[in-house]
Amino acid sequence: MKKICSAIGKYFGFVIIAFLIMGMAWPAAFTWVLGKAWGFSILSFMLGLIMFGMGTTMETKDFALILKRPRDVFLGAVAQYAIMPFLAYALSRAFNLDPALTVGVVLVGTCPGGTASNVITFISKGDLALSVTMTSVSTLLSPIMTPFLTYLIIGQKIAFSPVSMFWSIVQIVIVPIGLGVMVRRLFPELCRKASDYLPALSCICISLLIAGLAGSSREAILASSATIMAVVVLHNLLGCALGFAVGLLSGMEWKKCVALCIEVGMQNSGLAAGLAKTHFPAMAAAAVPGAIFSSWHNISGSILAWIFVNYLNPRFGEKEAPAPVMIEQAGSTAH
Repeated sequence: MKKICSAIGKYFGFVIIAFLIMGMAWPAAFTWVLGKAWGFSILSFMLGLIMFGMGTTMETKDFALILKRPRDVFLGAVAQYAIMPFLAYALSRAFNLDPALTVGVVLVGTCPGGTASNVITFISKGDLALSVTMTSVSTLLSPIMTPFLTYLIIGQKIAFSPVSMFWSIVQIVIVPIGLGVMVRRLFPELCRKASDYLPALSCICISLLIAGLAGSSREAILASSATIMAVVVLHNLLGCALGFAVGLLSGMEWKKCVALCIEVGMQNSGLAAGLAKTHFPAMAAAAVPGAIFSSWHNISGSILAWIFVNYLNPRFGEKEAPAPVMIEQAGSTAH
């Protein structure tokens, strides 16, 4: 079983692509992923299970360190709400998108980070504590920043429920991770043994998620032109690249750069699609960018994680590993 899990973890980029193809070819086979069981969302349960597993690899001191270094969280929030909205505007103008698609792309750019970014950061071996904190902070800021930036760019006022959105973050992210941290504190040896299987579990769950999303958005994806597909792909990849660049230029250590890369590039595109349907009902195409982004950023994020784990982390990340220990012993908060 360990060998199987190790193989899944090592080649999960190919596993993701296989599930994407199956989701597009046989969408009915994966509709259950987006459904409910006993009144609970299966998708939310799977994400919560992954978050719980991630929590078992963390300790309270991980989050305490983040609170001692608010600069990292501040830079992450600035990057989140500066890079993605700017890219949305620039790409919409560069590709001369029609008004409906422009609205959809801008909504993706102005929404907060998505919970899937925490999963991808975990698989990428980035700074999970920073990723979770950034998701929570960007979500708390979204009731102000999302409507303001959307109005600033396209001149349209929107409104949505910040309470329900934040509550979903609490349920899917905060509570499961908190329980995982508690279990690690009580049963450290059990958690150590389980760590051999958690990356494979995360990979399978996110593969099922991609298959379900790809299947549900199959018609929109197939009906979309190459132009909007190119815009979505560039929006995501440039966001990741610029997020990573901000981390490097600000002097963050490697794991934090990885977290910032993924957190900035992966948006709450499901929220963007929902806002488009609610507030721009006359523009049916406005929901298309969010639907495509939902599938694409999970695929690209998973492939990016595979690249980080197999190529970039061993080459660059391990060189910086001793630095945090030396700094902590010296009692400094500098990077």
